[in-house]
Amino acid sequence: MLFDVGLKGEIKDHYDVVTVGGGPAALGAAVYAKRAGLSVLVIEKTLEGGQLNLTTYIDNYLGFSSIEGQELARRMKEHAESLGTEFLNAQATKIIVEDEKRIVRTEEGRLISAGVIMIATGADPRKLGVAGERELTAKGISYCATCDGYFFKDKDVAVVGGGDTAINDALYLAKIARSVTIIHRRDKLRAVKILQDKAFSNEKIKFEFNKVVEEFVGSKKLEEVILKDTKTGQLSRLKFDGVFIAIGLMPNSELVNGIVELDESGYIITDESMQTSVPRIYAIGDVRKKNTRQIITAVADGAIAAMHAVEHYFS
Repeated sequence: MLFDVGLKGEIKDHYDVVTVGGGPAALGAAVYAKRAGLSVLVIEKTLEGGQLNLTTYIDNYLGFSSIEGQELARRMKEHAESLGTEFLNAQATKIIVEDEKRIVRTEEGRLISAGVIMIATGADPRKLGVAGERELTAKGISYCATCDGYFFKDKDVAVVGGGDTAINDALYLAKIARSVTIIHRRDKLRAVKILQDKAFSNEKIKFEFNKVVEEFVGSKKLEEVILKDTKTGQLSRLKFDGVFIAIGLMPNSELVNGIVELDESGYIITDESMQTSVPRIYAIGDVRKKNTRQIITAVADGAIAAMHAVEHYFS
């Protein structure tokens, strides 16, 4: 279901709070801002909930021992909507900063001004771009070990990647799965030595060096992975119940590139209140520089940003 064009009537030209993005961070901000009596518009180009919609089941969000990602997204959206949050299904194409003015321009050319803007555009997992990847995502292929690892208890899984994130994921999955195979395109890992030592000493973790994924195979769910040797070109087939791809994230920060301060990877730098280097522009959720990217931390980012904005700009 796409966002409605406003809860009641037409979208206005000005709101106290405009979020660009409609995932958990944006919806968390909306709830806290509306409870403080502010007007709120959530601009989202696709579906409410963001990456939640790519997760089959969630078992680590407080209050729900198990819930489908799309169902949690729907509930979050309905909660924000019940308080009077308005929604616009549109693509934001530009952020305009003129003195104290903060304006969002949409693809259709509409200009919406805001007391504060919250950038909640998230970060997308880097994809391998191989056959079967898109079709089997959430059907055995995952990009988040802490989100989906539990569903592979006592099963055979693989992790694609050789950096810190991949090895951390492998160590985490080794506590749950029967076996973990690390697939890496080089002949040695890139992770820091302490993580490598832990991985090499873990009896559950195996390694496929100098291998890249050529194809994911399966009908209704993942069944096999076809690997290609980077030196010989030889193909091999391995059976896995699940594969976790950990080759990095791509923050969706292009909208504010050149406006607010970014780190070397493109993540938005904020203070502890989620405010960027430009007053009245906040960054919340996965798009900002942070150590932990989970649903619960995204919602917390939104709440913190909204409460800070209420105190400093609307009191």
